[in-house]
Amino acid sequence: MTRVVYYTATTLDGFLADPDDSLDWLMRQDLDEHGAQNYGEFITTVGSLVMGSTTYEWVLANIARNGEPWYYSQPTWVMTSRELPTPDGADVRFAKGDITALLDDLRAAADGKDVWVVGGGDLAGQLADAGQLDEVIVSVAPVVLGAGRPLLPRRLDLRLVETARNGAFVTARYEVDGPLKEDRPTLDG
Repeated sequence: MTRVVYYTATTLDGFLADPDDSLDWLMRQDLDEHGAQNYGEFITTVGSLVMGSTTYEWVLANIARNGEPWYYSQPTWVMTSRELPTPDGADVRFAKGDITALLDDLRAAADGKDVWVVGGGDLAGQLADAGQLDEVIVSVAPVVLGAGRPLLPRRLDLRLVETARNGAFVTARYEVDGPLKEDRPTLDG
């Protein structure tokens, strides 16, 4: 069964990137490439990807800076209203509008594997709003930024399925239960 999975890393205070969209905090962390919830095993479960334009531009800049080819063999959708370049040999498709309108295409391209929501947090949030985000897998780094791009700017109930340590990270896998059920009194009564 094809699932929609948000696999990402975050700071302890819940940010994906700093206010300048830098991931320098992430790239310097100790990580066991074969440890718990590692990327190598995860990517084998992925049949298609979707990301926002800020994430896409970061990936493009990173591969250019390091002289690397496009990272993904899977079809990749980029949500954007702008014209952006496509790396040589990459199966990149650009779309705009409602992300849920692409879900049938994303699932069909995944061919029985999962759809990876690469980022950002608001894109994952849009899928959660539509009840279409199945799982969140997050690696929490021992860093506090104080501001930046939020992990998942929504109020959701999640169910913890698994935790582990990988290098400097605490990793966790959650099933998405849906919108936060708030049946408790508030501070003002």
